[in-house]
Amino acid sequence: MTDFFNKVKQHFQKNLPFVIYKKPNSEIINGLFQNDGKLTFSDDLSESGFIFSSFDANKKILIPKDNSEEIVAHFQPEFFQISSKVESDSNEVAKNNFENIVSKAIQEIEKGTFSKVVLSRNEIVDLPNFDLISLYIKLASSYPSAFNYCWFHPEIGLWMGATPETLLKVKGNQFQTVALAGTQLYKGSEEVLWQNKEKEEQQFVTDYIVEIIGKLVSEIQISNPKTIKAGNLLHLKTAIQGLIDKTTNLKELVLLLHPTPAVGGLPKQNAIDFIFNNEGYNREFYAGFLGEINYNDNSETDLYVNLRSMQIQNYSEINKATLYIGCGITKDSIPENEWFETVNKAMTLKYIIL
Repeated sequence: MTDFFNKVKQHFQKNLPFVIYKKPNSEIINGLFQNDGKLTFSDDLSESGFIFSSFDANKKILIPKDNSEEIVAHFQPEFFQISSKVESDSNEVAKNNFENIVSKAIQEIEKGTFSKVVLSRNEIVDLPNFDLISLYIKLASSYPSAFNYCWFHPEIGLWMGATPETLLKVKGNQFQTVALAGTQLYKGSEEVLWQNKEKEEQQFVTDYIVEIIGKLVSEIQISNPKTIKAGNLLHLKTAIQGLIDKTTNLKELVLLLHPTPAVGGLPKQNAIDFIFNNEGYNREFYAGFLGEINYNDNSETDLYVNLRSMQIQNYSEINKATLYIGCGITKDSIPENEWFETVNKAMTLKYIIL
């Protein structure tokens, strides 16, 4: 693993694009190190490599497999003591602004504009002792059941995250996706009660996914919802799988699923319009999608939604992390509760970086 991370350091110092990532519950860490600094966009998702897409899907950046060195290593998790310096966001202005947007969204839900919308915000924190390798090891060690990644391109920036949500897996003509919604704090047990608000939100997501992909796939199988743990949070998850029709291409299926109701809302376009008109900031690559496309001998695709993510930047020699956090709003949402949900989600990353 030492040689692997030495390669990462060298590539980063040379200002060359790369991505390192570890799939959920895997002991293998993967690296794709681009041979030059070229910025490559993928329009139709037909290439082989690692894709990193913005929320609006206008920027789908490819680290091409045929122009990169691929390295894998055995990942050895390390134990980290959680920092006692971690504090929750106490910015009253940010709190009021977010609660006002949530209230406005609830009004739109009551009017029938949409049944659900996912609202987000960002928060900037200092990284006084930033070290890329140490931070990634800490992230991957702390959240082994998530998709952990560190992605860099000199023309775009440095992003890192640990996401619990699969967007799409394809192998041959078989596909898998998930419906993920509902959030509560983990308090020592995954045997918990879910309120109607979370159950309804989860059913929204499941029904929507099955409806939109129904014309492109067949033999759909849907699991019962189950509770999963992601960091210090619990979510409801439903697995959906089936067969892809021969006439369906990857781009068509991906863009039908993205953005999922877990990051956008229902109906999709009405919710997205509200997000763009009211959030007041650019999500950039937060809530986009990322992962392998057309990989290996079977042209496998393994994509994830870019949740629990952060962008790391340098301001006048001071490293800072911009954290991105969101929550689903339905008719039963309470604005202050939704604010504290984003606070809890931010804490999952703060425990790692501070």
